[in-house]
Amino acid sequence: MRTVQKIAAVGLILALAAAIYGVVQLGQPSIVSAKRKAAAQSAMIDQSPLKTAQELAQYADTPEEQEIAKAALDAGDKAVDVAFATAFEDSKTHPPQLSAEAKEILARVQKAQKIDDALKAQVDQLTAEIARASGAHKDALQDQLDVASSSLDVADNDLDDARRDLSDAGGDVHARIAKLKEEHEAADKERKENPVKFPSLAPDEKGVLHRIEQWLALNKKKELLQRAKSEADTRAAALTDRHNALSAKVEAEKAKSPDMEVHSGLSKNPANAAAPAQDEDAVAERVARHVRKTRSADDKQATLALAKNITADQHDLANLDRSVDYEKDLSGHYGDWLDIVAERQRAVVRRILIGSVIILAVALVGLFFNTWLEKVLGKLNVERRQLQTLRATARVTVQVVAILFVLLVFFGPPNQLGTFLGLAGAGLTVALKDFIVGFLGWFALMGKNGIRLGDWVEINGVTGEVVEIGIFHTVLMETGNWTDSGHPTGRRVTFTNSYAIEGHYFNFSTSGQWLWDELQLVLPTGEDPYPMIEAIQKRVLEATQDSTKAATEEWKSAAGSRDIGSFSAEPSINLKPVLGGIELSVRYITRANQRSQLRTKLNQAAVELLGKRAATPPASPQPA
Repeated sequence: MRTVQKIAAVGLILALAAAIYGVVQLGQPSIVSAKRKAAAQSAMIDQSPLKTAQELAQYADTPEEQEIAKAALDAGDKAVDVAFATAFEDSKTHPPQLSAEAKEILARVQKAQKIDDALKAQVDQLTAEIARASGAHKDALQDQLDVASSSLDVADNDLDDARRDLSDAGGDVHARIAKLKEEHEAADKERKENPVKFPSLAPDEKGVLHRIEQWLALNKKKELLQRAKSEADTRAAALTDRHNALSAKVEAEKAKSPDMEVHSGLSKNPANAAAPAQDEDAVAERVARHVRKTRSADDKQATLALAKNITADQHDLANLDRSVDYEKDLSGHYGDWLDIVAERQRAVVRRILIGSVIILAVALVGLFFNTWLEKVLGKLNVERRQLQTLRATARVTVQVVAILFVLLVFFGPPNQLGTFLGLAGAGLTVALKDFIVGFLGWFALMGKNGIRLGDWVEINGVTGEVVEIGIFHTVLMETGNWTDSGHPTGRRVTFTNSYAIEGHYFNFSTSGQWLWDELQLVLPTGEDPYPMIEAIQKRVLEATQDSTKAATEEWKSAAGSRDIGSFSAEPSINLKPVLGGIELSVRYITRANQRSQLRTKLNQAAVELLGKRAATPPASPQPA
């Protein structure tokens, strides 16, 4: 095995081991846990819990995820409802600090409100008087009512305009909250009439590529869920801080007030500090004494206002508790959802690794196949040409099957197999015509009448020995025309295998690798040529006797039942006069790989015969 092959094998084995390890590890049950950092955020009405749940519901494509999405939508809706209730309480109990512009607008609103109230009272009064009046007095009252009604319309418009200006200036928070609540209730009603439509689960497509796409989609969903969970945790932390701050404020206000001190856990009064040890009757009696205590009107008003503020703050505390609970519920739902997505993601990764294991295993088989094939074929007793054909066919078959199998594992089976194959076939036929024809030509060359390594062939006018036969190309070591000496020129000539289908080729190395060759001599004039012809013919017959017999038998065997009596493998001699003598052409049969040696042998014999004839003096003429 070559060094490069060894290095590639080691790399593939390591990758295969890593993939198998990943498959085994991801097959074990997982424990998903994550802690998120908290960050404070504030808004007048934070509707993000519901909006986030609505956005994430579009990604719930399994029954388990859809159940969690419904619970998250319900918790988000309740969290927004509590947020509206809290905002309403805050707007009443703790009105915002107004700017100078807002204060001017508020004064205009109050003035417009007083005018509007006065006109409404006047309209009501005139309406009542008209009902009791009669005659001319009734007509006069009706005129006054018309004027008052017109003035009331103007006052109503002025009041509405002033309120809008106050809302725009940030002074009428209550109106802004009411408007947002109306929009929220309208959207909530529409959601109830048209329940959310969850997406259907995408078909489980096979193939490593589709698994990677699934992993990316799940990873995106996971990131969104992690962000939503982090936001829910952040809101819960912020609401908890608000609750703690408001609770501390309420306790401080109770402790500062003599009337509320008894309700405070911060009281420093020794009597109050000992209250927990006393019975309930004693505590109730002490509270009653505080209530019956004589005080001034201003003191009573202040105590009443403080009690109302503390009561409103306590309502806010209850709402904040509920909000924290809903945010924690949302965080828990998103955490459960994350567990499901993480588990699905692990399953997808495991399938990706299984596909990778298959691909790497196929690559290893392809890498070692040549070595295994050489060992197996080395044990077979097969003729050389058949062995080469078997080796090339097996190698190409395994390579094609391996590539198709790897593509099938990577891309998965096509959904529309007929359409896919039709379109792919049409596109490949147009774009890869030469490669397809060359590939098909390889099959023709591997057939019975094809060519093999070492054959002497002529392709497109180029003659040479076949040194390489690939799937798409054939390579020759050029030796010149078949009538030449057959020595290599040193040039490698490459042809696309399409010549086997679109063109033609000559193979001088058939089953017996027979071909005709010629020996040409010029006999000088003035001498009897027949002794030389007989001597040369005798030498050719002796040199080609075995070849002639073997070629005749092989041709008869190849012809089968057909009559080839007109064909003969015997040497033939042709004579024709030329300038300076007689040209002798001897045509004989020889094997392709012995052609050069036989020609050299016959040329040497001819030179030897011609030399002996030149050395023999002509016979003296006999006397008559």
